[in-house]
Amino acid sequence: MTTAGTNAAGPGAALPRRGDRRMRAARTVLILIGTAGLLFGLSVLFGTVRLTRLPGVALWIGAAIVLHDALLAPLVFFFGVLLRRAGRRVTGTIVVVVQSAIVVGSIMTLIVVPAIVAAGLTPNNPSILPLDYGRNLALFWAVLALVTTVWTALLYARSRRANQRPSSRQS
Repeated sequence: MTTAGTNAAGPGAALPRRGDRRMRAARTVLILIGTAGLLFGLSVLFGTVRLTRLPGVALWIGAAIVLHDALLAPLVFFFGVLLRRAGRRVTGTIVVVVQSAIVVGSIMTLIVVPAIVAAGLTPNNPSILPLDYGRNLALFWAVLALVTTVWTALLYARSRRANQRPSSRQS
């Protein structure tokens, strides 16, 4: 039971502020934009895809959700924890750069894997899928890893220099 001045969380818990109208309005706007985007996507889906192909689309979306939840999200979380365990030596910016690179690479992989699979299923007509998508994906990951490594090294060096410099507020 709650009494006047307390809430269900207990007597020491803070009551919600009344000035949260802007946050509620922002959330409402974002929900409406998301709902409009979802409805637009559904109208495009049902307007452009034959009904016989919808099970394949549903399978692809389901596989993307499973891959996200089983592989991508834990991978990003793992690297975030690993980098945060490095202590004060690694800034939050470096963690964000590494996590962003993982997300970008994973999205590119999700886009390219159907082409790799289709290349193995198509008849011997090289003009249908003319590129070596597997090699290009591996090259993309290598360049992404190189760019991420250089970028994080520069960020690390900059943070080390900033930490070694005496503060201008010291007398």
